[in-house]
Amino acid sequence: MQLNRLKHTDSGLFFLLAGPCVIEGEEMALRIAERIVEITDRLQIPYIFKGSYRKANRSRVDSFTGIGDEKALKILRKVGETFDIPTVTDIHDAREAEMAAPYVDVLQIPAFLCRQTDLLVAAARTGKMVNIKKGQFLSPQAMQFAVQKVVDAGNRQVAVTERGTTFGYQDLIVDYRGIPQMQQFGFPVIVDVTHSLQQPNQTQGVTGGLPQLIETIARAAVAVGADGLFMETHPEPAKAKSDGANMLPLDRLEGLLARLVEIRKTINRFGA
Repeated sequence: MQLNRLKHTDSGLFFLLAGPCVIEGEEMALRIAERIVEITDRLQIPYIFKGSYRKANRSRVDSFTGIGDEKALKILRKVGETFDIPTVTDIHDAREAEMAAPYVDVLQIPAFLCRQTDLLVAAARTGKMVNIKKGQFLSPQAMQFAVQKVVDAGNRQVAVTERGTTFGYQDLIVDYRGIPQMQQFGFPVIVDVTHSLQQPNQTQGVTGGLPQLIETIARAAVAVGADGLFMETHPEPAKAKSDGANMLPLDRLEGLLARLVEIRKTINRFGA
């Protein structure tokens, strides 16, 4: 998968990273991927299936973390092979880069870990595309140093993802000025629509969210020229093992993407 294909799609649209927060099982992953492939093929949106093989950053020690690393990674590989699509998953430390790389096309660096030099370098050295999520605590301009670590390690397959900035103790806010600022680095910029709506650090130990604003965040991202969108989706968010509070129901994805395509086409006509 080439970044040029993502940054300059034939249709002039955005690309999409979407799927469940965490791999819950093979049937579920294939079901979600099949539906999104149908939608994105029809709308001509380049698509990357997203699924974490393990969730390392959880609010409580008894929170669900995964079904087993190897089992989940094999499911990710099967999704990619079944539908002939690229896949992306998170890694959490340098040792995981080499373990996960044979199974997926994109290695994603979680926001809290975006300054971890060893992790960035290890991901870069696999030769896979590296998607770095912007830390909730960093300015857009500061992300150039995370990107440079990957480039200096010999890998120019990089993307940066905006996922909101900490606003008080239990909220996030998206500064849309950061999208064109980070695009100046010369690499695709993605907006993580669903994680931007998290309300972390709730007193009950379960992260909250504002899923009713998913379309608001996505429309704004498309209007200001984001290269890609990231969304977590699930057939039944209330039953999802992780991040259900800010997921998009799968049956609402097609309508949302169709509206976003029309917004981007309108923007493109005006050359904005």
